[in-house]
Amino acid sequence: MREKTSQIIEEVKKAICGKDEVIRLTLLSILAGGHVLMEDVPGVGKTTLALAFAKTMGMDYGRVQFTPDVLPSDITGYSIMDPETKTMRYQKGAVFHNLFLADELNRASSRTQSALLEAMEEGQVTVDDKTYPLPKPFVVIATQNPSGASGTSLLPDSQLDRFTIRNSMGYPSQDSEIEMLTNRQNGANPLSEINTICKVEDILQMQDETSKMYVKYRVLKYIVALMDRTRSHRLLIRGGSPRATLALTAMAKAHAYMTDRDYVIPDDVKAVFSPVISHRLILTPEAEFKEISAQEIAKEIVKTTVIPKE
Repeated sequence: MREKTSQIIEEVKKAICGKDEVIRLTLLSILAGGHVLMEDVPGVGKTTLALAFAKTMGMDYGRVQFTPDVLPSDITGYSIMDPETKTMRYQKGAVFHNLFLADELNRASSRTQSALLEAMEEGQVTVDDKTYPLPKPFVVIATQNPSGASGTSLLPDSQLDRFTIRNSMGYPSQDSEIEMLTNRQNGANPLSEINTICKVEDILQMQDETSKMYVKYRVLKYIVALMDRTRSHRLLIRGGSPRATLALTAMAKAHAYMTDRDYVIPDDVKAVFSPVISHRLILTPEAEFKEISAQEIAKEIVKTTVIPKE
């Protein structure tokens, strides 16, 4: 199954030009069984990325455009009276898909945002004291507009912590934008050119193979040392949680898997540390005043943390 990862990336690249690292990190998160937060301005291809992955990987796809009037029950489902049986019948919500795109999640109310918490953490929803499992695999790709944009509200820390990585598309280079225009000549839609590379069963197998990657004790010590640095750094009010430690380990395993190894090395951890930890950090007023970003602090932590010898 490992050889399918490069095929998946090549197919997604048909729809997304010049964003190889974004595509790779998104696939790593899927292999790690995680969720992706895409933060960027509108129109840079966040939705197209989700659609391309759903088609390439053969996943059932659902989307909700979040607005202030979207209700929690729209996401999780609700119970209604069946007029024939005179009993309550559960109506599934929009979240019941392999890949759920939560578009502009930070435009919804806090109550609606929280409807995703149980789904993202436990792969299930609870309605009227009954629990309903979500299909496997289950992946949330959420997009949010930059903070301060009109009509947005900050995602709560508990929700941010459930996203394995935060990613940003960014504007394309001039060459990539020309390629995008070329691919759409004569009304062509690049998404229609994408081939389905695998089935849901294949994804589950790849996730299982990823989870079984071997991690030596010294690498585990290195992961914990990095996390400990985030909790004591002078420019951070709060560092990574134990959930972040688990996410970093899972992403490092996925990176090793895609690098065609059966074991994790420190370079795997370094490669994914910043996208895993940056959105979980809370900066001090000093850092914000000096305009030091969370990504810069993450890079500094990686650079100065010593890798254990044994």
